Order: sequence, then structure tokens, then C-alpha cells
Amino acid sequence: MKFNLRTTFVGLTAFLFSFVLQAQDFQVKGKVVDVEQTPLESATVYIEKAQDSTLVEYTISDVDGNFSVEGSTDANFINIFVSFTGFNTYQKKISLQENSNIDLGEVIMKFSTNSLEEVVVKGNRAPVTIKKDTLEFNAASFKTQPNANVEDVLKQLPGVNVDNNGKITVNGKEVSRILVNGKEFFGDDPKIATKNLPKEIIDKIQVVDTKTKSEEFTGEEGDSENKTINLTVKEDKNKGYFSRLTAGGGTDERYELSGIANYFKDELRLSILGSSNNINSSGFTFDEVFDAMGRSAYSINGTGGGGQGQGGITKSDNAGFNFADEWGKKADLNSNYFFSRSDNRTATSIERENILPDRTYFNNSESTSERQNDNHRARVNFEFKPDTLTRISFRPNVNVNKGYSTSNSFTESFEEDGTPINNANTKQNGEVSSVNYSNRFDVTRKFGSKGAFIRLGFNNTNNTSEGDQVYYSSREIYDENGNLDNTEIQDQYIDEDSKEDEYEISLNSRLPLSEKLSLDLAYAYRKNNRSNTRLVYDKEEGEGNYNNLNDNLSNDFESETFDHRPELGLVYKSDKLRASVSGGIQNIRLKNIDLFTENSFENTYNNLFVNSYLRYELTKTKSIYFNYRSARSTPSLNQLQPVTNTTNPLNIVTGNPNLDPTLEHSFYANFNNYDFKSRSGFYAYLGGSLYNDRVVSFTTTDEDLVRTTTYTNVDGAYSAFAGFSLNKKIELENGNSLNPRVGFRTNFNRNVGFSNTQKYNSETLSLSPQLAVRYEIEELLTVAPSYQLTYNKASYSLDSSRDQNYINHNLGVEITSYWPKNFIFGNDISYQHMGNMSPGFKNDFVLWNMSLGYKLLGEDGIFKVKVFDVLDENISTSRYTGEDFIQDTQQLVLEQYVMFSFTYKFSKFGGRDPNKRR
Repeated sequence: MKFNLRTTFVGLTAFLFSFVLQAQDFQVKGKVVDVEQTPLESATVYIEKAQDSTLVEYTISDVDGNFSVEGSTDANFINIFVSFTGFNTYQKKISLQENSNIDLGEVIMKFSTNSLEEVVVKGNRAPVTIKKDTLEFNAASFKTQPNANVEDVLKQLPGVNVDNNGKITVNGKEVSRILVNGKEFFGDDPKIATKNLPKEIIDKIQVVDTKTKSEEFTGEEGDSENKTINLTVKEDKNKGYFSRLTAGGGTDERYELSGIANYFKDELRLSILGSSNNINSSGFTFDEVFDAMGRSAYSINGTGGGGQGQGGITKSDNAGFNFADEWGKKADLNSNYFFSRSDNRTATSIERENILPDRTYFNNSESTSERQNDNHRARVNFEFKPDTLTRISFRPNVNVNKGYSTSNSFTESFEEDGTPINNANTKQNGEVSSVNYSNRFDVTRKFGSKGAFIRLGFNNTNNTSEGDQVYYSSREIYDENGNLDNTEIQDQYIDEDSKEDEYEISLNSRLPLSEKLSLDLAYAYRKNNRSNTRLVYDKEEGEGNYNNLNDNLSNDFESETFDHRPELGLVYKSDKLRASVSGGIQNIRLKNIDLFTENSFENTYNNLFVNSYLRYELTKTKSIYFNYRSARSTPSLNQLQPVTNTTNPLNIVTGNPNLDPTLEHSFYANFNNYDFKSRSGFYAYLGGSLYNDRVVSFTTTDEDLVRTTTYTNVDGAYSAFAGFSLNKKIELENGNSLNPRVGFRTNFNRNVGFSNTQKYNSETLSLSPQLAVRYEIEELLTVAPSYQLTYNKASYSLDSSRDQNYINHNLGVEITSYWPKNFIFGNDISYQHMGNMSPGFKNDFVLWNMSLGYKLLGEDGIFKVKVFDVLDENISTSRYTGEDFIQDTQQLVLEQYVMFSFTYKFSKFGGRDPNKRR
């Protein structure tokens, strides 16, 4: 089904709705103090309508305890609340008919007699509560559409941003995981929780620094640059079930089937999900408007790249379950299992310009592949606390893969004038299976009340892999006049098996030196055994068997690594400042032997390392952060092995056992602030890395353009990045809102390498301003346009005439209408223009996805018709620029289809159907 519409311009017109209500403006101000007249910073001040407790407006007190709330309401009477952790909530009823400018003076807060440091007074409905290490939102205080999910609520929270891909950031910091009642929900993918859990069961949304379970137990510092969101379930909703089923079929034999079922009973939680589709979707991250099709318009937080859609077309089948339960206060179990099968088909076209010190040549290639893979993965997290000071944790994880692949490619090389140089036609098919098992076991014991602890840990990883591959290559070589000179055939069977066993024992302890200063001691020992057997058999002439063992290409390696890592550090913690500095030495001994050729080498590396960070809170909502790290990374085994690999006949690779480890110095700093009074957030960051002894390729290209590659160390490479983001939420009349976001980021990289033994350097710079706006008419319409411009500059010492300057443009708009009643009409449109594509590659396109849904069965069901790529323009093109090449790539992508689907939701909490309220 095709739509023949013009592609150069997309016009969109939306009718905006407004209502005129008799509202009056008001202002409430005052100062929050305790009984000793000490100002209370970050107390929550909120105003509700007296008649129905509807939230009108809220703010947070500043560092001096002062606050001012301004707003508009049609209510004659309002209730003013002031809440602060550990204090009784202040409440006062006021008539706006008598006075709309209210000065409360000093609001004196009284200590709650039954409060602890992290206890909030029961009955507190504050929309936002700032605790010591937690930012907490009351989900019910933020208006959303009926039947909204958690992601819809997150989009309404101050300082929280959710892009079109479901990525969540809080005040500029990425959310790395989602917990439900403190436990993982289907592993590490936050979108499974945010897109599937309904808002109606959520009580609080808590934002904290990401911590491991062990760090939570000991009170250690977490990763303040990554955030974790914990969703607490309402007490009356913690007994019941909710489910969702979707089925759809469309043109070009496209289909989607997906479902998820959840059962809650106090601390017990069971979730089951499954899906099957051929539209490049995992099937688990339902979108309320587009279902598994997802939203594809450009996101302001995206990387910009080139083209939309993932490479190739994938049919996927998935199933899994998650089980969590507690037994008293001592035992806690969380487990999950996933099965996935993917069938992926790709087709890729590449045009590449190669720049050598003394010549330039070109490659064109066409390739196709088909891959099928079955994956089983299971994880168990068991925690036992025999007493309040001891924690025992056991976390096994297993991952099993079995796959089959086949691929074909043709590559030709030619001079600038078109004279052919060589070509290669390759065919590969093979099977691979692997089993990866890992386990983490640790025992932690706390001492006293000042944070002292000792932790003993044991980790092991056991991986095996078996692969069989048939490889065929036919390479033609031409003379300088373009005449065929030689033909080489490579027809081989490759049997490759590998095994890796790693065991680590570690000891960590913290000793308080004072109320604020602690000493950290740590030691880790890791032993690693690896083996790799790669046997290459040439095909017998005139026979169909592969019996001739190729001694030059075969190997049988065994490798041992011994790693000692002692570390010493100091940690400082106060109300405002958290800082740490630690360092140590890493002693690595590497032994490697090729049993096939009796070649061996042994190296010992002593690497000094430093880790440090500083986080200072200027106020409860404003902080600065800085870290510095230095570390050495050991070259990979493939880079060290002095063995020749000719799998690619045009690029022969040999390792270098004399490589040194790479030393990296890196730093990162940021500043972030969220002003709850103005609903505006600002986040700025700066970072970079400097490399010594960086491992790079050392490539020589002969007259026939056959590359011989090994590895060497270089100095002088570095990178830097910086940026900022500014967002603000503007509350308009009648419940409407406007949320503009402005951002900027820049990256600079300097790389050093070799081409035909000649040393070169390259420098790349990108500048990217961004702008996005989200406008909402309450329960009627959402309009969210975004734009990003990316300026790119690249310079190369090999040939300054190849320097590049170009600009990419990305423009998107998301429009969702909820009018007329029971209808949902969604449009997601993106336009991309790439400023540096070669002739023959399309450099701009419009991707428009559309969905029209109708709610029925009391809003439990919804019927939808969805169109992917309305204009039939979806492409995947990109340009990669390297130190000695420029490459344009175009891949097979999903094309236009129309899908008809039906979704049905059913749930029951606390013995009743929540939909009966309607």
C-alpha cells in the first residue's frame, strides 16, 4: 500500500482549544522555620482547592526558608500546606474572596514525635518532597490522561525528560534503571516498567543515585551521575492483577502480537510477557499511541547519525517471566527468565574513498546476510540477612546462545580514473553456540553506627563457545593497465572453539577515622584462564571434503592472567560535601602459548591508577561535581598474539606481543540546578581524556591494495566534550502547559595513526545546538516540535584537500490529539538532511508515522489503524569519516506498511475492578 505524496514539504495544521473560566490570581508568601528559628530549605509548599483537594500550585522554599507561590484558580477557598521530612505538616484554610495576596509570615514547623530521619508524616500529599538523598514525587498530584502509564507521569514531573525513544533523564542525568517497591522489574531495561505499569497503581516516584544492593546496605556512596527511579505501589493496589494484550495485522504480511500480565500480592510479584512481530520491535515497550511500532521521529537527545530505522528487517519472538518475593525480613528473592528468537535480514551498499600518503583509491561493495539466533537468559538475585548487621548475597546468571548465519559480499577496488585493481567475492555460512555463566557471592558485615563494614566477595565467570564456518573467497587481481593478472581461491572450513574461566576474590573494608572521614582498604585477586583452538582446513582439489589442515592459519592458544589489585582511599562526607580519593597498583602477569606452533610469550604489567571525585551541594537543588581517573588498559589477546589471520583476504592481521598498556587520564565535571519556583532546570558538563601508549593499527598497503595490519603504541591522542541543557515548564491558564528545552553539545577528537608506515593525525569537531518545545492542552492535545543542527568539521594531515565542513539538520514534531472523546490521533514526523553524502545516496527524507485509535469497552479496549512511513521515504544512509577514509553506507530498512490492531486491558485490585468507578 503506497501513498504518492510530495516529499519536499510537510504541512501540519492543528486546531487549538481553550476555555474561559472565571479565575482569579493569587500570591502566597512566607518563611519556613523550625521552633529554634532555623530556616528550613526545600520545604514543600502546596495549595489545593478546599472543596475537592485538587492541586493548584506548589513550590520549594529556598536556602533561607523563603517561598512565594503564585497562581490562578476559580476556587473561593484554598488550603495551604507546608511539609518537611520529620516535621508535622502545616495546614491553613484561606478565603481568596477576602484577600488574594497572602503573607503567612514565619511558618513554624514542629517536630513529629514519631519521626525518623527518612520518615515522612503519614497523610502528606505534597507533590514534591526533597529528602537527604531522595527526590520524591506524589504520582496523583500530576495530571495525565485516563489509563496513563508511568512514562506519561514522568513527562509531567519537573526536571524529568523522556525522549521519543523512552530514554529518561532527571535534571540532565540519565536514569539507568527502574525499581518497583525496591526490586528490579524485568532486568535492566527501564522501558519495560515505564511503558507497561499503569499510573493508577503508583503511589510515589522516588529518584535516587544509582547504588548496588550492597552499597544500599552499607550506606556507601552511589553513582551520582546515574539515577535510579523507584516506583512504590499503592497499598490498596498491591493486591491484584493487571494485563494487556495486543494483536495486529497489516500490509506486506506485517504483524504484531504482544501481551503482559502482572500479579501483585503484598511482597510477592509475578509478571509474564510474550511477543512476536516482524516490525523490528522488542515487543515489550508498548507505546500508548503506536504500540510496538514505537515512535520514530527524531529525538533531541538522539545522536543525530544518518537515517532512521535499525539495520535490516528483524522478525522476533520473545517470552519471559519475573518473580519477586520476600520471606519475613530476612530473605529476598528476585528472578527472571527470557527467551528470544531473532531472524535478521540485511543488505548493505558501501562506497569508500581510501586516502594513502601517495595515492587515493576507491572501494565499492554489496553485501547481504541472514542470521537466526536463539537466546536463553536467566538471572537470580537471592539476599539473606540473618541479622540487621549481616547481608549475604548470591547472584547467578546464565546466558545461552545458538545461532546460524549466512552472508555474501562482493567488493571491488579501482583507481581514481576507474582502472580496476582487484575484486573479491566471498561467501560464508556457519553455526555458533555459546554458554556463559557468571555468579557473584558476597558477605557483608557492618560494625557500629558510623559506617564501618567489611565485605568478602567471590566472583566467577565461565564461558564456552563452539563455532563451525565454511568460508569461500575468490579474488581477482589486475595489472596496472586494468587487465586480469591473477585469480586466488580460498575455500576453507574453520573449526573454532574457545573457553574462558575467571575467578576473583576481593576484600573491602571501611574504617571511620572521625565523624566525617573514613579510610577505605581493598584488595582483589583475579585469575583468568583462556583457551582458543582455531583449525583451518583447505578443501581438497577435486573432492568435496575439507581434510587438508592449513598449518599457517591454524592455532591452539592457552593463556593465563594473574591480576593483583591493592587499593587505599579516603572518603569524606558532610551535609554539603562528599569527596573521595583512592589509588593503588595493578599487577598483571600474562602468559600465552600456542600449542600448535610452540610459540609463546610472557609479559608483566604494573599499572598505577587513581580514582577521585568531589560533589558539593550549594543548595538542596543545586550542586557541582568533579571526578578524575587514571587507568591503564591491557591490550587484547588478539592484539598481542603473533598469529596471522587471513579471513579477510584484503586485510591480513598479525598481533604484536610487545605492546604496552594504554594509559588514560580522564576528567569530568558538571553543574546542575533545578529551581522549583520557576520550574526551570539547568545542567552543564565538561569532560575529556588524554591517552599515552594508545594501541592503534599499523597498516601497510601493497600495489595490489592488500593491507597488512599489525598494532603499535602512539602518544598524542585526546578527546574533549562539553554541553548544557536548559528546560522550563510554564503553567498556562485552564491547566495548559508549555515546556521549552534548549541544549548545546560539542565534541572534539584528535587521533593518531599510521598509513603505509607514515604517521598521521586527524581532528574532528562537532557543534550541535538543540531546541524542543512541548505544548499541552489538558486532556485534548499535545504538540512537541524539536530541531537540531549539527556542524561538523574534519581535518586530516595526510591530505588537507580532504578536509570537510558540513551541516546536518534534524527536524521533528509529535502531535497527539485526544479529541473527539474516545479518539486518539497521533502523528510522529521527522525530517533529516545530511550535508555530506556522495552522489547516488539520498541525503534527505521525511519519516511520518501515523496512528488513529478508538477507545471502546469502557476504555478497556482500543482499536487502532497505524501507518508506518506514510510518505514511503524511510532510508538508512550515513557517512563515516576516518583518518584515512571516507565511507558512505546505505542499508536495507523497514518500508511502509499499514497495521490494524486491537488492544485489551483488564485489571482487578483489592477485590474489585478499578474500571467500575466509571
